[in-house]
Amino acid sequence: MTEVTIVRADLSYKRHADDVLAMLDHYASHPMGQGQPFDDEVRSRLIPGLRDHPTTEALLAYRDDTPVGVALCFRGFSSFKARPLLNIHDFAIHESARGQEVGRKLMEAVFALAREFDCCRVTLEVAVANEPAKRLYEKCGFEPGDPQSTAQWFWTKHLE
Repeated sequence: MTEVTIVRADLSYKRHADDVLAMLDHYASHPMGQGQPFDDEVRSRLIPGLRDHPTTEALLAYRDDTPVGVALCFRGFSSFKARPLLNIHDFAIHESARGQEVGRKLMEAVFALAREFDCCRVTLEVAVANEPAKRLYEKCGFEPGDPQSTAQWFWTKHLE
């Protein structure tokens, strides 16, 4: 099996932009995403929007020059620690590469990026039903919240 290479994506470079879009569209199409590919409007706005967002950080995992993973992150700030943090907004491994250590290697690159920015922590959200992702995150040292707790919930108000 060919080695996996992780690169920090430069979204002004067409190849990286295309690969980030392809991986995110693959993720969106999966039931753990939104269960359908991006519509044309999202496809046309996504990369320009990410390029314009000042805290965007994207990592790509490649095997044999083919993208097999993506970590789309945004830098934030912890008011409780008075230090930067890195939030993983999307983390996806192509189905053809799951169970082959790609996720662990990509996560290690996320941690290295967070250290580069002197972040106090890395955060993420995960669907309750996504058991493979939860196992990976726990192996990588993430601490899950209490699943029985009602102290904090992730709420959303859509503004469309």
